[in-house]
Amino acid sequence: MGDITKATLRWLRLPLYQPYRLSYRTFTEFEPFVLQLEHADGRRSFSDAHVSPGSSAETREGAWTYCQQRLAELRGKSIEEFKTDVMAQLARSKVATTLLMTAFESLERSEWLNIQDDAELELIVPINAMDEAGIEHELGQLLSEGFTTFKVKVGKDVAADIERANLTLRLLDGRATIRLDANRAYSREDAIRFVQGLKYPGADLFEQPCEADSWDDNAAVARESQVPLMLDEPICSIADIERAATIPNVRFCKVKLKRFGSLQALAEGIQCVHDHDMLAVLGDGLGSEINNWMEAAVAARLIKTKGEFNGFLKHKDKLFCNPLPFSRGRIQLKAGFRPTLDEEAIDRLTVAKHVIEY
Repeated sequence: MGDITKATLRWLRLPLYQPYRLSYRTFTEFEPFVLQLEHADGRRSFSDAHVSPGSSAETREGAWTYCQQRLAELRGKSIEEFKTDVMAQLARSKVATTLLMTAFESLERSEWLNIQDDAELELIVPINAMDEAGIEHELGQLLSEGFTTFKVKVGKDVAADIERANLTLRLLDGRATIRLDANRAYSREDAIRFVQGLKYPGADLFEQPCEADSWDDNAAVARESQVPLMLDEPICSIADIERAATIPNVRFCKVKLKRFGSLQALAEGIQCVHDHDMLAVLGDGLGSEINNWMEAAVAARLIKTKGEFNGFLKHKDKLFCNPLPFSRGRIQLKAGFRPTLDEEAIDRLTVAKHVIEY
């Protein structure tokens, strides 16, 4: 059985400072799953992953059940056998698989979680305000805090989106840049209309204009866009990255730990993006502090762009006794940094728990 003595699966509820608006859903709280493992030799580990309803076909309830089923199968298997079997079935539940795999990678002290050198990782943050006065105030506040790139969510109303994007660019006036993200919400025609309506410079990229499986539509937008495209939801494997590389003006691939299944697979995906002369953008804006720590650790070794592993800035409660060091718009990791789980906070934020003793 691999000497795992106990597995504790938790469902957390993390209230946010303010609503986080996407084209398909507005979040007022995150609900990640946390997995804690205990080994007979005294080692312990933890991981987490967050199913985002509406982002894919995966559901929270389905992933929760899947984790319980797979953990029950750990009896009678070695850790290596278990990991091989789980990864072989990644497509059944990507987020649940990532939760399981990263807990074992952490237990085994994966090289990808070792901070070898001091690192500063600049993050981007979303602009939540909708009107001119609110946008101007928010930009001023965030610029004073050291941020230099902002995400503007679009995809609901193309005319209003054009107006808001232009307003943000005009107010910035070259002091910072933005990333535009439609979260798959536009038709081909509306996406083209949107990019053709941009009047000011300063947009670094246009993220996922059309549905994840609408490769032809996204390619058509890329051909017409003055702003390079980044594909997000379709990027879950090496094959997806290779396909993206064939589309002119797709210059970025968004990668997230929870889609690749493991830290090792994520690292291989990032390297593949760079090998195909594109840039990888890493990060889950819906991730908690645990997920963002893991993504930041990989980013410190491999990523060349500003990070989007910023979910921990959105939820009120810290999950570590030694929180991710953050100031002036940057995660500031010291060599050797390793977080310690705040057990009291985890208990307080848990709304469901499943324990298996082996």
